[in-house]
Amino acid sequence: MSSPIIPDDELHVTYILASGPGGQNVNKVATAAQLRFDARNSPTLPGRVKHRLIEVAGSRMTADGVIVLTARRFRSQIRNREDAVARLQDMIAQASTVQAYRVPTRPSRTQRRKRLDNKQHRSRIKQGRSGRYTD
Repeated sequence: MSSPIIPDDELHVTYILASGPGGQNVNKVATAAQLRFDARNSPTLPGRVKHRLIEVAGSRMTADGVIVLTARRFRSQIRNREDAVARLQDMIAQASTVQAYRVPTRPSRTQRRKRLDNKQHRSRIKQGRSGRYTD
């Protein structure tokens, strides 16, 4: 299943001052992009993806169901906005994938026997080492 494309009108981007290198420019220009996406009330996302997005987003989702991503990797607003949108798309794509159902299995009788034989073999090897090299 392909991940849904989020329209721009559902994304709210604000620009904040970025920390890090940049000299005096870092104190004057708001280049870091803070993206907010209301995942809980989004008409674009199916219910299953919304539910899974809660797990994927983790601490980046507020109690109101809004995902907040801050991008400050680049020195321009445009590139930071693109970075934040790309990270959101990756998160949604991860939530869109259907997890494989794991059928619990038990080891066969032969496998259990081999494991116990191997443990016995190792035990004998280690018992043979004791007392051999006394000073």
